[in-house]
Amino acid sequence: MVKHYGPLVGRILLALIFAWSGLIKIGSFAGTAGYMASKGIPFSEVALVLTIIIELGGALMLIVGWKARWAAAAIFLWLIPVTLLFHNFWAVDAALAENQMIHFMKNITIMGGMLYVMAYGAGPLSVDERKT
Repeated sequence: MVKHYGPLVGRILLALIFAWSGLIKIGSFAGTAGYMASKGIPFSEVALVLTIIIELGGALMLIVGWKARWAAAAIFLWLIPVTLLFHNFWAVDAALAENQMIHFMKNITIMGGMLYVMAYGAGPLSVDERKT
């Protein structure tokens, strides 16, 4: 039962944070673009649109299991600069360091989940594995 339903539930759980985050970014576009610009991201509005596409598009692809390996790879690669730029616990005030370390480690953990999807695919309950 876990082998049959586990990959679907796992994909949904991995995707939820990105779907939610993408929706929040749409609702607070100007503020998020300003925050990104304050972190030194050039063309922050363009970068934000790409971020939303990766977050929402990648989340939906993971949930339904369509091109899940590609979605996981895109999210994995996107998480590298995001993690280093936005959760740089080594460069913040000591009062913020623990919180940023938690976010840094959360992203590393999610990257591990994405590697797993990249290696083993979407699983049996997915568009990728659908028999025609």
